[in-house]
Amino acid sequence: MTDLIRQEIAATADLLAVKVGTRVLSHAGGKLNEERVVQLAEEVHQLCVGGRKVVLVSSGAVGAGMGRLGLDARPKDLARLQAVAAIGQSKLIETYDRALASHGRHAAQVLLTADDLNHRTRYLNVRNTLLALLECGAVPVINENDTVAVDELQTTFGDNDRLAAMVTNLIRAPLLVLLSDVDGLYDRPPSDGPPSGPPARVIPTVRQIDESILALVKDRATGLSKGGMASKLAAARMCTAAGENVSPGTTMQAPWDAQARFPSTIPKQW
Repeated sequence: MTDLIRQEIAATADLLAVKVGTRVLSHAGGKLNEERVVQLAEEVHQLCVGGRKVVLVSSGAVGAGMGRLGLDARPKDLARLQAVAAIGQSKLIETYDRALASHGRHAAQVLLTADDLNHRTRYLNVRNTLLALLECGAVPVINENDTVAVDELQTTFGDNDRLAAMVTNLIRAPLLVLLSDVDGLYDRPPSDGPPSGPPARVIPTVRQIDESILALVKDRATGLSKGGMASKLAAARMCTAAGENVSPGTTMQAPWDAQARFPSTIPKQW
């Protein structure tokens, strides 16, 4: 049954929202890993060649800014953090555009605030713009507008997992891929594996996000990112409630491989 679900998702997902986390894009010190962006651009290109359209929701502005300013640690002061993000955002989109240009494609920067998706008219304007960009053959690269989004920088309430879920609903993409540095949702913390216990295994399919699933989460703090598996489960719950599917993993090919996924169980709401 799991393979049939995976095959159905792969066959019908002609539009993908892909969230790229900070840990995916950063070196150990937090600075932007430009080689990883090149790899991501290659994956996006291959998906597009296969007839799919891709919208990226990408973190990494602060890390890119740290690199440009020669900082070794993420600033803790809000105003300075926002300044670093503003400096880094141009570097981030420039890196994406250069990597995609090698495949004859363009990156299109889209910066959003929560109000843009909470106000109906602005919501529709954003949706129409994203769909127009896809028709132009561009790859939208979405991020929260860090220079004004205070909550996004200081708490997990507005992290990019949630933004990615909202974008997935916005464009009615049948699949959200949450890229991270872990393979998916494990049935136990990997740190609890051998020699103290049995090895942790990735759960192939989660049909319902209930308390038993939430209890599996044990996020680690790294100082680089704000989200974790808990925020990914929250994003998955938001998407599946609206009729979409979610797949966490380390590659955009995850939906066609053996990563955990959260299939939709009800039709879209609107």
